[in-house]
Amino acid sequence: MIVLFVILGIIVALVAFVIGGFNKLRTTDIGAQEALGGIDVQLTRRADLIPNLVNTVKGYAAHEKGVFEAVTEARSRVAAAAKQGDVAEKSAADAQLSQALVNVMAVAEAYPDLKANTQFLDLQRQLAETENQLAFSRQYYNDAVTKLNSMTQTIPWMFLTGVAGVSKREFYKAPEGQQAPPTVDFGTGGTAGLPGTPAPGQLPAPQSYTGSDAPIQQPEAHPEGS
Repeated sequence: MIVLFVILGIIVALVAFVIGGFNKLRTTDIGAQEALGGIDVQLTRRADLIPNLVNTVKGYAAHEKGVFEAVTEARSRVAAAAKQGDVAEKSAADAQLSQALVNVMAVAEAYPDLKANTQFLDLQRQLAETENQLAFSRQYYNDAVTKLNSMTQTIPWMFLTGVAGVSKREFYKAPEGQQAPPTVDFGTGGTAGLPGTPAPGQLPAPQSYTGSDAPIQQPEAHPEGS
């Protein structure tokens, strides 16, 4: 009789362990998925600001056709990736749009009247706020992935990954220069600069590229503080 109770106790403990481990793995994986959704929200929000930005800058620099085409193409890629792309597609589209926006802001530096335009200043502020939110969303996602990946590679959770249908997730690679949440400086003039936007008087030559030519940062270790 005692042996029977011992066996039943072991069985109950194993069942409880499997159920608890299953739920913990699934909950952690769902948390990472929800964090990725937060990135999608910010990518979409930033993409939605692009048409108004392009139209505003075009009013002063209509001849910069290549710059506008590049940012419009990048905007379309981001919108598509936010809806159904995987992590690599999202981060690549993010990097392409970030570079395209730097080029747009570089063009704006050559037009003092544009930099004083109320609509342009408001769009610049909204973009800077979105960049901040996007950076924090990337950090939050990568932290969630770090937790999940640690569980899938350590005992005892690794023995339950198959049962739970959970596996390692890919880290989100931030665009170059945006590995950490940026500090938005509205300055004395009340404007907000995008991360990577050149300072007044420092106008780099706009870069043209299409599709997969956009630079994507390859971090040495886990990106964004992971």
